[in-house]
Amino acid sequence: MKIYKTKRGVVIENDASFYLLKNEDWDTFINDDHLSEKATEKISSLESIANGDDFITDKLMAPIGNQEIWASGVTYYNSKLGRQEESKEAGGGDFYARVYVADRPELFFKSTGYRCVGSGENVRIRKDSTWDVPEPELTLCITSSGKIVGYTIGNDMSSRSIEGENPLYLPQAKTYDGSAAIGPCIYVTKKPLPSDTTITLEINRNGKTVFEGSIEINQIKRDFNDLVSYLYRECSFPNGSFLMTGTGIVPGKDFTLQENDDIQITIPLIGTLVNKVTS
Repeated sequence: MKIYKTKRGVVIENDASFYLLKNEDWDTFINDDHLSEKATEKISSLESIANGDDFITDKLMAPIGNQEIWASGVTYYNSKLGRQEESKEAGGGDFYARVYVADRPELFFKSTGYRCVGSGENVRIRKDSTWDVPEPELTLCITSSGKIVGYTIGNDMSSRSIEGENPLYLPQAKTYDGSAAIGPCIYVTKKPLPSDTTITLEINRNGKTVFEGSIEINQIKRDFNDLVSYLYRECSFPNGSFLMTGTGIVPGKDFTLQENDDIQITIPLIGTLVNKVTS
């Protein structure tokens, strides 16, 4: 089951049929430990809408309201290597090696809802950065009680030149207007995603593919519930939260995003998050 936020209301997709809930508050609706059961009950008495795919395409919004987006760092071995490489001249490489094996994960604030964009909208690269990459990430949808109730796709836009200059510049490298994208929906399921679920990244420039990569989520070192437990230890989230779980697809230092690049991140069962790059 997929839940979309649209300009007309909450839309639920189930078994290729689409149902419009017109009078639902987004924050209240998704912040429910029994989201799957509630959504199923809501659509049981509704008739499906015609041309649901076209409706979604025309009215789609980022599936976020007053939730915060946080992110997990160095959860893949590839990420550890990439961070060590980018920060070695600044003497920060050892920090990433340590956090990869530490009990406590790296967690950092990423975005508020108003700084985040949805599928079909523009992400940004900083004007004071020279090396920029997208970071495709499976993203958890979490209620205020700390329960994982769904999954979406996240793009953790990052300035590697700023982060590599000094690890203490991480907030500037990660948090700015248009630095986060999530969508296109929240995939709601009672079961964890299959461990061989694949994240695929494709970047196109002037009609040509200039980068592509993929990785399975079973390469993530951290347990999702463990990540959530650390995030919720001393922070409250009245409307729930989103947590990006890290990236295992790390373009080399010979690649940087350019304006008008098209970024496509696909996770089966969830869909494809599509964004264009602007500055």
